[in-house]
Amino acid sequence: MTSKTILFGGSGFLGPIILEKYPDITSVGRTKLPPYIKNKHTPLSNLDDLSVLDSLDFDKVIFLIGSSNHHRINARPMMGFEYNVLPLKKILYYLQKRNIKKLIFFSTVLLYDVTKMQNPVDETQSVNPYVNEYVFSKYISEEVAKFHKKVPTIAVRFSNIYGPTKLIRPDLVPMLIQKALSPAKDIVLWNTKPVRDFLYLDDAALAVVKLLDTDYTGPVNMGSGQSVSVGRIAEIIGELSGKPVRDLGKPVSGPMHFTNDISLLAKLTGWRATTSIEEGIRLTYERMRTWADECRWWEQPDFKEFS
Repeated sequence: MTSKTILFGGSGFLGPIILEKYPDITSVGRTKLPPYIKNKHTPLSNLDDLSVLDSLDFDKVIFLIGSSNHHRINARPMMGFEYNVLPLKKILYYLQKRNIKKLIFFSTVLLYDVTKMQNPVDETQSVNPYVNEYVFSKYISEEVAKFHKKVPTIAVRFSNIYGPTKLIRPDLVPMLIQKALSPAKDIVLWNTKPVRDFLYLDDAALAVVKLLDTDYTGPVNMGSGQSVSVGRIAEIIGELSGKPVRDLGKPVSGPMHFTNDISLLAKLTGWRATTSIEEGIRLTYERMRTWADECRWWEQPDFKEFS
C-alpha cells in the first residue's frame, strides 16, 4: 500500500509518526531523520532542483513541507507564501511529468467562515480566506493544487492535531504540556471557554495513509468528529502534572465552538479516531516528560512567544 510512497517533511511534527508506522515509505528532504526512524531517506538540498526524484520509483506523495506558525506568518508579509505556497507549487510543477496517483498536502479548518458556519462543519460550507496571512496562504495553496490538474490532490483540512513533540509549536496541547513541565507553579492559559476538535497524531497518521488509496480529489476535513473545551484539556494536563490551572480570560480569535464533520473522510476510508482525549493527552504527557531535561522548552525564546 505504501511501498511506492514518498514523504516530504519527515523531521517535523506529523512526518516522523507516519514514517515510524510505515517503514516502507521513503523520506525525502534536506534534514536527516531522527535516529529511531529506519526508513530510507533521500537527501534533497532544495526544491528548486528535484532531479534527484527522477530515479525514484513512486506514485504517491505525502507533502508535509509548510508552516503552521500563524503567529509569525501573520506578522510577516511573505512568510505564508514562502512556506505554504511556493514549496507546493514547485513539487506540483515537477510531478506533472510523472504518473502520480495521489498527492496529499495540508490545509486548515480555519478557512471556514465563522460568521456562517454550522456545527458540525463539512467541506461544503462557506470559506473566508481573508481572515489573516496564515489562512490566506492555505487558501492559495488549495488554489495552486486546482491549477495543476494533472496531479490528483487531496487538501487535508486539519483541525487541532496533537501528540508528543520536541518542537516548540503554537499547538495548544503540546504548549500546555511544556508549560506543565516547566518550573512554573501553575499552568496559565488565555481562555478556557473555546471548544475545539482535537485529533491524536497516531490517528491522523492512519487517516492520511488511508486517503492515499482513494480516488477522491479535493478538500477533506480531518479531526476526531468530537469537540472538547480548552478548559477540559487544561484540567487533564493539570491532573497529570499536579499543577493548578489559571485562566486569564483573555479574548481569543476563531470560533468559540468548532466540530468537524468527518463523514466524507469516514465514507472514503472507513477510518475513525480511536484515541480518547484523556488517553491521547496522557500518552503525549508521558513521552514529553521523558524529554523535559533534554529540551528545556521554557528556556527557549520561542516558548515565550507562543505562551
